[in-house]
Formats: sequence, structure tokens, C-alpha cells
Amino acid sequence: MQQDVIYFFDLFGTVIFAITGAVKAVRLRLDFFGVIVMAVTVGCAGGMTRDCLLGLTPVAAFTDSAYIILSAVTGIIVFFTAPKFVGRWRTILYCDAIGLGVFTAIGLEKACLIGLGTAGQVLSGLLGAVGGGVLRDVFSKEIPSVLKSDFYATASVIGAVVYIILENFPSTGTGLRFAVCAVLVSLIRIYAIRHNLKLPVARMVGEEKKG
Repeated sequence: MQQDVIYFFDLFGTVIFAITGAVKAVRLRLDFFGVIVMAVTVGCAGGMTRDCLLGLTPVAAFTDSAYIILSAVTGIIVFFTAPKFVGRWRTILYCDAIGLGVFTAIGLEKACLIGLGTAGQVLSGLLGAVGGGVLRDVFSKEIPSVLKSDFYATASVIGAVVYIILENFPSTGTGLRFAVCAVLVSLIRIYAIRHNLKLPVARMVGEEKKG
């Protein structure tokens, strides 16, 4: 896939995640600066984590100001239009699902370009996709959703596996693999949100009797 296409989707995913970070900050009643910090952190953290682990340093957010500027501007817009965003958290989650799919595909594509193996590609897609959300939850004093029963990281892993399977078919170009992965992850996550799909959790002592 051409680098300019990857770049476009990277910026797109950054803005999507920046929106979720800014909205979360507004809901937590953070001040103007706090909203911007959350927007930039959530928007850029996943990509920065991915690039560091892949050895692509300095990371893109440090060499290209567009990532931080777009995230900051997104935070400012959300701050001044808060009433239009805060009451629509479910819609924000759908946007987050799109960002999850895009960042998963980008992480896989970058890992593939530098010749990583299967495990490396999956982890690259996963960490790039969930990194920002993990920091968002940590800053909010919450257990990261990827560690709870929420069907979040699982959607990313499923998309990554499908991407790698498609690599074994020469007829599928990078563009098709990217699109299939991004769309699949997004649809799985949206389905999980709409139907409250969650992974099972371990039973505590005594819960067997109650059941």
C-alpha cells in the first residue's frame, strides 16, 4: 500500500481516538488544558507505542507535527462544543470502533513492511490499536477496558488473524488486506457494542452455588 494512503488513515485514526479522549476528559470535568492533553495522549499514544516497538524512531508524532496539531485542535473543538458530544457517548464508541479497525490494519501493514513474523504483526496491530484507549482509562482511574470483559482487543486480534491469513494468498494485495482487516475489526466491535457482547470472566469463590 502506498505510504500516502497509510499516512492518511493514520491521521484519520488519530483524530478518531483524540475525539474519544477529549470527550472522556469533558465527562470527567477536566479543564481546557486537561481536555487537550487527553486528546493528544489518546490520539497519539497508540501510534507512538507501535512505532517504538517496531524501531521506527523517532516516532511519527515527533517528526510530523500534524499528529499532535490535529489531536490538539480536536480537543479544542470538543471542549467548545461539549454539549453536542458528551450526551452521545454511544456514537463516540462507534467512532472508536472505526479507529480500532484502522489502527489495527496500520500496525499490521507497518509490521509486514519491515518483515516481522506472525506474532510480531499481530502484536503490532493490537498495541497500536489499544494503546491510546489504555492510557485514556488509566488517566481516568479506570481498569483498561482491554483487561476487562469488554469485546475490544479481541476484535483487533480477530482482524489481525484474518489479515495474516490473506497474506498467504498472492492474489490479495496490501490494499485489500488493509480494507478487509479495518472493516472487519470495526464491524465486530460495533456488533459487540450493539449487542453488549462480552467475554466470560472467571467465577469467584461461592458464585458457583449462587448460579
